[in-house]
Amino acid sequence: MAAEALLAALDGEQRSLASRPFADEAARRWIEYRPRARPGVCIADLDRTARKATYRLLATALSPAAYAQAMAIIALEEVLDRKESWTRGRHSNDYWVTVFGEPGRDTPWGWRFEGHHISVTMTVVDGVVSPAPIFLGANPHRVGYAGGTVLRPLAAEEDLARALLEAMARPDRLAAIVADEAPEDIHTATHRSAGKPLEPRGVAASRLGPGARAALDRLVTLYLDRLPPELAGREYARIASGEQWFAWEGPTRPGGRHYYRVQGEDLLIEYDNTTDDGNHSHTVLRRPHGDFGGDVLSTHRATDHA
Repeated sequence: MAAEALLAALDGEQRSLASRPFADEAARRWIEYRPRARPGVCIADLDRTARKATYRLLATALSPAAYAQAMAIIALEEVLDRKESWTRGRHSNDYWVTVFGEPGRDTPWGWRFEGHHISVTMTVVDGVVSPAPIFLGANPHRVGYAGGTVLRPLAAEEDLARALLEAMARPDRLAAIVADEAPEDIHTATHRSAGKPLEPRGVAASRLGPGARAALDRLVTLYLDRLPPELAGREYARIASGEQWFAWEGPTRPGGRHYYRVQGEDLLIEYDNTTDDGNHSHTVLRRPHGDFGGDVLSTHRATDHA
């Protein structure tokens, strides 16, 4: 098991930093995608074996495509450091890993890999994996040369949403655009709960024509496909029967500061590109009822008490 292999690769002090009780709710229910202090052990302090074990653990939570996005985001820390004239000491090893509980036991456990613009949390209860939140961001969102693109890790997240707007009939597009200006950040930010549905909800999927509905399905699938196939398939089956809503905030012209979200009963996707003149993006896949394993923990406790 990747989590056990990671813990075995750590020395005593590193393991004490990386290991937290599952009951430590303050540390476990946590999402922080800014360059801030955070729980865990920093991979900058790990040897090659432990660092590789950390990345192997991260790879268990992501599809090959999403893992490539994560690696590009990590590399962008060095690009951003240069862009900022090396003033903030950013570096591609400023990522942290934490394991909650004891992997491989019958009791609940989980882990998180996190740093600037990445936060991936997995919770395992009774052998069932609950995969959320998953945050990926990019600063810069796009690196260009001579009018072309050198690197744009979150390209599809922007392009598919724009294609959805283009596929909508005019009345549906007007309903979807709920604000003329984009927010400063994703609305749920670093809140430990995704909370109640965001309002206004925008346009309902059931109202869309076939082309726009297919475009919305492609957008949702993109986010679910951040997960390995077995998890992505289960998550899609879970949300497919419920209503979904799409909302856009800000101008629709390319290059402007913009934001969108997709939400359902237990689904929240948020995207923003609202700072650095629309060249700094955030994306997150959350589950209002299932973040940090809330769904599987509720089932476990009900069964255990029964």
